[in-house]
Amino acid sequence: MTVNAPALHPRATELVDEFTAWRHHLHAHPETAFEENLTSAFVAEKLKSFGLEVATGMAKTGVIATLKGNKGDGKRIGLRADMDALDIHETTNLPYASKYPGKMHACGHDGHMTMLLGAAKILAENPDFAGTVDFIFQPAEENEGGGREMVNEGLFDQYPCDAVYGMHNWPGHDVGTMAMKPGPMMASYDVFEIVVEGKGSHAAMPHLGRDPITTAGQVLLALQAIVSRNVNPQQSAVISPTQIFGGDTWNVIPDTATIRGTVRTFDPAIQDMIEERLKTVVHSTAAAFDCKAKVSYQRRYPATINTEAETGIAQAAATKVVGAQNIDTDPESSMASEDFAFMLNEKPGSYVWLGNGPTDGNCMLHNAAYNFNDDATPYGVTYWVALVHEHLSA
Repeated sequence: MTVNAPALHPRATELVDEFTAWRHHLHAHPETAFEENLTSAFVAEKLKSFGLEVATGMAKTGVIATLKGNKGDGKRIGLRADMDALDIHETTNLPYASKYPGKMHACGHDGHMTMLLGAAKILAENPDFAGTVDFIFQPAEENEGGGREMVNEGLFDQYPCDAVYGMHNWPGHDVGTMAMKPGPMMASYDVFEIVVEGKGSHAAMPHLGRDPITTAGQVLLALQAIVSRNVNPQQSAVISPTQIFGGDTWNVIPDTATIRGTVRTFDPAIQDMIEERLKTVVHSTAAAFDCKAKVSYQRRYPATINTEAETGIAQAAATKVVGAQNIDTDPESSMASEDFAFMLNEKPGSYVWLGNGPTDGNCMLHNAAYNFNDDATPYGVTYWVALVHEHLSA
């Protein structure tokens, strides 16, 4: 279902066929983290053709274009789109399906790039605002922290934005709707690896060894008590073991067993507590079975937390695009994660969701049958343009 919008930008509708062609090209040529070389070149060429000042090479494949308004000096804002694809084999059978087996734009980053490129084109045609806009095309959002790398390489030293904004398509929300709120939108993302060390033996003689498989099973159960008995039930956290492996054959108890998984939270204090409790629980459980354990715990992404003032600006812009009745101002926060959080850790800003339509036809994000909805493109383009005018009005 598509909701009628009160104010799509006329150029966003006039240019929709061109935007769709860009998106289909990007979809057909997916590239994964820090390998977005063709993607980066395509984006940079388009931005230069709009007459923008363009820089490349930050975080290997990042692209940043700058546009100054024609109404004088003012604030400076960053608009960010992610560029990378996923290691998924596409099953859509679309005419513009991935040309690279095992790689796919299964999260809509092709649409994100297209919408920001479209906004850059329209704003360059008529930069009727006061201040500066930086169009930030970021590599490696999926797992590898391209946002962190751009920040570490001096993104906001070279481009001293007063605020930064991001957007993600959201399947399950109608096209022509948006969602945003101050506070946590997306969870932090930590990963852990637990290696339980026992002593191998014949499966028929377990008393001669120390069984890491049985111990790992007890560790799995104990991990689930961390959230249920340490986190306030009115707050959110989840520990998800996602891999467990050990042993090579039926009749041998191995020396080791390995558990891997993720931890998601919204509150840094809860994040600290879970890391500490996880290590304690693992070591004590292993010791109870006369085994040892090694724990590797890595903090990948912090929580994505919107600031109140900038979310108010985003909501005002969205209202002009889709109407107040089509904005969810209190969406349920997602336990998924987003490395735009690194930018929000440095600058105030807001990360919003754009309706991508039902999940039956285009499925969910990170699904082999997913496809970004081209009907959403004019809404995203118009939102970016409206946001610039809302934040940088003379």
